Amino acid sequence: MGTEQDRSRGIRGPQQIGRLVSRLLARTGYDREQAADQLVAAWQEAVPANLAGHSRPGLVRRGVLEVFASHSAIVQELNYVKPVLLAALQQRLPAAGITDIRCRLSQAGASS
Repeated sequence: MGTEQDRSRGIRGPQQIGRLVSRLLARTGYDREQAADQLVAAWQEAVPANLAGHSRPGLVRRGVLEVFASHSAIVQELNYVKPVLLAALQQRLPAAGITDIRCRLSQAGASS
C-alpha cells in the first residue's frame, strides 16, 4: 500500500497490466495505427480484386467509412457492391462500428 505522500505525488499501487498497456498504446498512437492497418487488411479481403488496386479506405467517422477511389467509374462500382462490402467489413471488424460506406474520388490524381 502506498503512503499518503506517494498518493499526493501521483504514485499509485499495483495496476492491472492490461490497463497499463492500453494507456501506453493510446498515448503513443500505436492503437490508431494498428486499427488503420487492420482496416486496410480487411478492405483488401472484402473488396473485389478488380477494385482493390483502385480504392483505399480512409477514416471511420460516426460509423461511416470513407473510401477513396481513383476514378469515377470505380466509385460507381463500389456503390454497386456497397451492401456486400459493408457486411464483409462488419463481420471482419465488428469493433470498428462501421454502419455505412461513403465513396469519393481520391484527390491524389486530381490536377489543379
